[in-house]
Amino acid sequence: MSDGTGFYTVGQIARRTGLSVHTIRFWSDGGLIVPTGRSAGGYRLYDAAAVARFDLVHTLRELGIGLEAVRKILAHQATVAEVAEVHVRALDAEIRALKLRRAVLRAIAARGGTTEETMMTHRLARLSAAQRQQVIDEFVENTFSDIPLDDDAKVIADWMRELPNELPDDPAPNQVDAWIELADLVAYEDFRQRLRRIALAGAASVTSRYGYELRSPTLEHANRAIAASITPDSVEGRSVLHRIIKPDMPAGERSELLRWLETVADARVERYWHLIAVLNGHEPAPSAVPAFTWLIAALRAHG
Repeated sequence: MSDGTGFYTVGQIARRTGLSVHTIRFWSDGGLIVPTGRSAGGYRLYDAAAVARFDLVHTLRELGIGLEAVRKILAHQATVAEVAEVHVRALDAEIRALKLRRAVLRAIAARGGTTEETMMTHRLARLSAAQRQQVIDEFVENTFSDIPLDDDAKVIADWMRELPNELPDDPAPNQVDAWIELADLVAYEDFRQRLRRIALAGAASVTSRYGYELRSPTLEHANRAIAASITPDSVEGRSVLHRIIKPDMPAGERSELLRWLETVADARVERYWHLIAVLNGHEPAPSAVPAFTWLIAALRAHG
């Protein structure tokens, strides 16, 4: 309530708004809300409109909006809606950063690593989407730059680049771990050289004759053999092999197929696709490496 003259003292505004006397004076001294007048004793007085502005500033400050933005609103240089929109975007970015920090801390706690590993984990997780994409783009380009790729290989190379625009707002620990492991994997020169050999092996005639046609029968019959504890070099193993590979395949062709399988059946390459799937929020496909390892062993045993 005013003093009966329609004006309010600093103390009355403090009681009305819940603001401290110090805050009211600070905002007033800064020119945010100037006094409407002065009492006979020289004390600041504010009219009802000024009190309403104190209420507005109080609300905006509780929402975390800075004094400069508040000043623009009071000066009609910006609307509350415009400032709120900017502030929402800033809060969203801050929330994402906090959630990522929480995920990194969870990953560090789960790993129980050294100080150096902790620093590396934090550094890698803080990379922007563009920086993460650059890491993968440079890896793919350096790996395949001087290799002629057919249409299928080009599609696969493009798939290898498919990272999400950013880690999810609340990344699961396995997604943080997946990015850290992926960044570590593509740093190995021997992994890059393996991919180059796979790309070059794609030009082999055996690829055009069999290619991915072997995948389904291998997964079906070799996995069944593994589950039944049938060893590749056994008589039963030979029978399973002939369900995957025709028994009358020429020896030279069989040798060529074996060399190709030994090149392309690589656990680290499969791990690359697994990590890409995790980062994109997809369920990774079951591992095919055990089945192809069984097939390779069977081809060696019954060659």
